[in-house]
Amino acid sequence: MAEDSSNSSSNQMWGGRFAAGPAAIMEEINASIGFDKKLYAQDIEGSIAHATMLAANGIISETDRDQIITGLKQIRQEIESGAFEFSRKLEDIHMNVESRLATLIGAAAGRLHTARSRNDQVALDFRLWVKAELKKTEAMLTALIGAFLDKAEKHADTVMPGFTHLQTAQPVTFGHHCMAYVEMFGRDRSRVRDAIERLDESPIGAAALAGTPYPIDRHMTAAALGFREPTRNSIDTVSDRDFALEFLSIAAICAVHLSRFAEEIVIWTTPQFGFVRLSDAFSTGSSIMPQKKNPDAAELVRAKTGRINGSLIALLTVMKGLPLAYSKDMQEDKEQVFDAAENLELAIAAMTGMVADMTVNVDNMKKAAGSGYSTATDLADWLVRELGLPFREAHHVTGRVVALAEKNACDLSALPLDQLQAIHPGITDKVYDVVTVEASVASRKSYGGTAPDRVREQIAAWRNRL
Repeated sequence: MAEDSSNSSSNQMWGGRFAAGPAAIMEEINASIGFDKKLYAQDIEGSIAHATMLAANGIISETDRDQIITGLKQIRQEIESGAFEFSRKLEDIHMNVESRLATLIGAAAGRLHTARSRNDQVALDFRLWVKAELKKTEAMLTALIGAFLDKAEKHADTVMPGFTHLQTAQPVTFGHHCMAYVEMFGRDRSRVRDAIERLDESPIGAAALAGTPYPIDRHMTAAALGFREPTRNSIDTVSDRDFALEFLSIAAICAVHLSRFAEEIVIWTTPQFGFVRLSDAFSTGSSIMPQKKNPDAAELVRAKTGRINGSLIALLTVMKGLPLAYSKDMQEDKEQVFDAAENLELAIAAMTGMVADMTVNVDNMKKAAGSGYSTATDLADWLVRELGLPFREAHHVTGRVVALAEKNACDLSALPLDQLQAIHPGITDKVYDVVTVEASVASRKSYGGTAPDRVREQIAAWRNRL
């Protein structure tokens, strides 16, 4: 979108400042209507609020206001019906709407732009759009969290291996694992709410960069457009794209969270793991290998992260060297945000569907939970708790027990008591109460731990929070 200057003599609204029309290449690089037409509803909403305020403060007549509002509503209908013809020569959504308004109502259309600039106009349109998108994202994240809560509740007792370095570490429950993602997406949801709070200021009335001499009421337009208050510095207002950067930052962090679970789905659906199964609704086959069932939806969610991250880096780079106030570089902000928003919506929707759709193989998870001597830490803790060993000594004793189990090719719970006592005479048969995966999970009762009762507590707390 352009500042209030133009090289286009073909656009008569700009008067006679330039002697010749732009070359085709200038028109191509200058026009933004190809993507900023997405802001038509916000542009018209802002113009209606602005015209209403101008009339209320005696800056334009009520007759002009009524004509302007009637014309703007007709333009909105034309756009939504597909009858409106967008022109590249008119550069952007603002001038396309204003030109059509002039055709419809005549001279009164020229009064609409009193006490405003395209600089504060685009800032308004874009803020309104981002605010609406953030609210949509919040609702979608709430639905995703709900899907994880449902899965966690169903599998609060389902034992699975917990991993570090993608190596079996300690047994956990699948419910607890799902709740980890509830926390992640809960933080994303919190960031969305914070971002809405920060951007909830109306830019309209800042004009080009210095404000306006007209007796406007910025608090009136802010309230009419659903903002908490107007912005406080006109230079910052037209220069600011923090709200767009923050949206992209939130989108990128959320996409990373989506990608992490997508990666786990990809791993877990392999025959080597077999932890979960996706239905045909979220899988595809191979064109040559009839046995294949590929988790394509998860893979595509994983891939979207690169695209969304790229949008954030692109806009950060655009903004990094701009002096105050407005520069035409800022026209490059919208495509990045529009693309990231579209892909984030799709990724969240796909993940919500996959979480609800997946079937958990409880037996495979339980079998894997005991692999890799995952209860070794429970044995070490028992030696500390029951025999009073320093943890480092208990760690050493446990290491010898694990080596013995490896030699015998058995689980820790299958080692005979006499062999355990040969390593440390203080070991009793009570040790068998702690070295099963069920006992290990049940014992982790610390706040935030994996014990099923603790998992259910967190599920209930999150349902109340939502």
